[in-house]
Amino acid sequence: MLMQPPLALGQVVHEVVESLSTISVAERFIQPLTDRFEASWKTVSGTLGGFADSEEEHRYKTRGLSMIKRIADHPGPLTHKAIKIRQDLPYYWLSEKENIILCGKIDWLEFLDETKSVHIIDFKTGKFDEDESSLQLPIYLLLASNCQKWPVTKMSYWYLDRDDKPSEMKLPDPKEAENRVLTIAKQITLARKLEHFRCPKKDGCRDCRPYEAIISGRATFISVGGYSQDMYSLKRDIDI
Repeated sequence: MLMQPPLALGQVVHEVVESLSTISVAERFIQPLTDRFEASWKTVSGTLGGFADSEEEHRYKTRGLSMIKRIADHPGPLTHKAIKIRQDLPYYWLSEKENIILCGKIDWLEFLDETKSVHIIDFKTGKFDEDESSLQLPIYLLLASNCQKWPVTKMSYWYLDRDDKPSEMKLPDPKEAENRVLTIAKQITLARKLEHFRCPKKDGCRDCRPYEAIISGRATFISVGGYSQDMYSLKRDIDI
């Protein structure tokens, strides 16, 4: 895994928000969110977050604090009951025949008491909107539908850099979502069996280049992260 400033920022903000889901509504905001943020930021400070220097770290930390303050000032759905999936990393068998398991973490599941259903909220810390072709919402719908008992009736993105509340998105069709995700999963499975990983773009893409830098030895190992992932920091003279 490549630790770069945008990832470090997102990791800390998500950690702060996720920690609230295990606290009762009445006690959720007793401790200032900025205190939680400061404590979490220590885990990505300096080279651990892939920062080139203290000035760059300060810029990203300031952005993160702004997002946390926005949540504190406009908590909205975070003041309601939340569903916590018991699995540390939610998963289920997408296809036992193909030996494919789908796993992933959902940022927030708001419980909608009136309809006895859940609202999936995905917190965005980047500057750009999620692409309409993204598989994120289909994957979240499948995970939430198979890893907890309440139906999903609402899904939203919350762009914390600019919005005071979540932006509701159209619910994916469950069957279409399953077909889309399974198709991609089969392609990945086949590529692993053949050990043939080919980027659809001839010259590679921004997702491939950082990993190519790791393989070629142009990145520095910094730590072992969550789920036993090796964490690397790229040398800043590399164009990715």
